[in-house]
Amino acid sequence: MSHPLSPLPPLHRVTAPLLRYLRLIINCISHWTFSPIPLPDRATLSSRDVTIIIPTLNGDGEELRETVRTCLKAEPHEILLVTIHANFKRLSELASSIGSSRLRIFSVRHANKRRQMCRAIPEVTTAITVLADDDVSWPATLLSWILAPLERASVGGVGTCQRLHRPEKPNLWDFLGALYLERRNFEISATTNLDGGISCLSGRTVAYRTRILQDPAFTYGFTHEYFLRRYQLNADDDNFITRWLVSHGWKTHVQYCKEAELRTTLEGNPKFLNQCLRWSRSNWRSNVTSMFIERHVWRQQPWCAYALYLATLWPPALVVDVALGLLCYKATETWDAQLQAYALGALMSWILLSKFIKLLGHFVRYPVDIGLLPVSIVFGYLHGLIKVYAFLTLNVTAWGSREGADTDDVYRMIPLGENEK
Repeated sequence: MSHPLSPLPPLHRVTAPLLRYLRLIINCISHWTFSPIPLPDRATLSSRDVTIIIPTLNGDGEELRETVRTCLKAEPHEILLVTIHANFKRLSELASSIGSSRLRIFSVRHANKRRQMCRAIPEVTTAITVLADDDVSWPATLLSWILAPLERASVGGVGTCQRLHRPEKPNLWDFLGALYLERRNFEISATTNLDGGISCLSGRTVAYRTRILQDPAFTYGFTHEYFLRRYQLNADDDNFITRWLVSHGWKTHVQYCKEAELRTTLEGNPKFLNQCLRWSRSNWRSNVTSMFIERHVWRQQPWCAYALYLATLWPPALVVDVALGLLCYKATETWDAQLQAYALGALMSWILLSKFIKLLGHFVRYPVDIGLLPVSIVFGYLHGLIKVYAFLTLNVTAWGSREGADTDDVYRMIPLGENEK
C-alpha cells in the first residue's frame, strides 16, 4: 500500500496557486506595515501654496456645497469651480451664497472633465494644484498631510485615503461601495509601501505640482490622447495624469492615514454596477497602455506592475477558484480519501480567507456588516463578468449613473476624422 501522501503534487500543479497568493501575502505584510510620510518639522509648503480645482456638472446641490465648505476650511489660496455654460448662473449663485473671496467660477461649453480642468489649470498661480471631485468631504487635516510628501523634490503627485460616507441605514449597494473603496485602499497602500507604485491616483482628491500640469507638453498630451489609433480619448483623466508622472520620472505617493481620509459617495442603488463597469473599462484602457505601449512601469514599479497592472489580465475569480479546486483534487487523487477531503477543505478555507483579509479594516469598523460577507463573495464572482463585458466594450465611455453626465458623452471618445463641434 502506498503512503497516503504519495506521490507529491507535481510542481506545475502548485505553481498557479503560489503565483496567485504570493501577491496577497506580500501585499498583506506591506499594507499592515505601511506608514504615511509624517508632517515635516519645517514645512516649505502650506495651504496658501495650494489652489483647488473642482469640476462640477450641476453647479449646485448639497454634496457640492459640502465639498466647497470643507475645502475652504483647509484655507487654500483659491478654489476654482468649473461647470458648463448652461449651469454657470447656478454655480455663481452657490458661490455668492457661500460668500468667500477665495472662490472663482469658470465654465466650458460641454460637460467633460478634461476640458473643465484645462479651463482652470492655466489660472493657477500657486506651486501646488489639488484636483477634487464635487462629492467629497475633507477632514481639516487632509491638506497638510498630502502636502508632506511634496516636500520631497522627486514626488510629483500625492493621493488620499478614501472611504464611503456611510448612510444612517446603509443598504447592500452601500455595503458593496464601501468594500470597493476598502479594497482599493488596501492595494494602493501595499504597492506604495513596496515600490511607490500606483496604477491610478484617484481624482476624488489628488495633489500635483502645478508646473507639471501647466507644462505645454502635458497640455498637448492631455488633450490629444488616442485609443486604438481610432479615437481621441477624453475620459480617464486621472489615469492619464498618473501615467504621465511615471513616464516623466516623477514619483507618486499615497497618504493612507486617518488624517488624509476623505469621505465620498457612490451610487446606493443598481447604478453602482454602471460605476463598476466604467471603472473597469478605464482600468483596461489605461493598464494595457502602461504595460504594453509605454512600458515604464516594468522598470520603475516592478511590484506594482505585477500586483496591480498585470492583474487586469488575470481570468475572473470564479474561473480561477474552480481551477484551483480541480488542481487540488487532481494533485491529491492518490491520497487517502479523508486526507484529500482535508486538503480540499483547507484550500476552500484559504480562498475564503483571501476574500476577507483585504476587507478586514471595514469589518473592524463595522462588525455588524460581517453577516454580509457572503454577498461580497458572490459579487466578487459577478464582477468577473463585468470585467469581461468591459473588455468587450472598451469604446464605450458613458457613465450611466449620474443624471446629465452623459449628455455630452460623444466628446469623451471622438472617432478620428470627425470634426469636433
